[in-house]
Amino acid sequence: MTALPNGLTAGTWNIDPNHSEFTFTARHAGVSKVRGNFETIAGTVEVGDTLEDSSVTAEAVVDSINTRNAQRDQHLKTSDFFAADQHPKLTFTSTGIKAESGDEFALEGDLTMRGVTKHVVFNAEFNGAGTDPAGTPVAGLSAETTVDRKEFGMEFSAVLGGGELLVSDKIKIALELELAKA
Repeated sequence: MTALPNGLTAGTWNIDPNHSEFTFTARHAGVSKVRGNFETIAGTVEVGDTLEDSSVTAEAVVDSINTRNAQRDQHLKTSDFFAADQHPKLTFTSTGIKAESGDEFALEGDLTMRGVTKHVVFNAEFNGAGTDPAGTPVAGLSAETTVDRKEFGMEFSAVLGGGELLVSDKIKIALELELAKA
């Protein structure tokens, strides 16, 4: 069993949505990257006595998607992508946490989008712990993974003249989370 990272103590830690980000990146037209985020996120980390005894649950509200382009955001909410009217949230539930080296770990779990659940592994890093100005214990972590959007039923596939996809199948997900102890 792996000891908890320095400064992280057992108990419930809530994602602070004001100091956290859930972002994604897709290749657009084969030549650039488009980034977006979900502005409404929530979740908890239940820290056990060891890293392996800990768990994570999190969610993002699809209607809060923001790519800095209102037309694209509306398209992403349709059945071509997230089908927000039928599936208003993305969820993640961890199934295991495995120490890698130093403050790095693998966060394994089930990611659900559009009602489809797939096992994913986030490469994660503990960024440290401290106390905020109000005296609340806080901790930070970063995590990223890459998923294939088509595995989640996002079949939209516009092919451009040179054969490149308008929107890549591979989507990078990155999380920057600040946690506050409950």
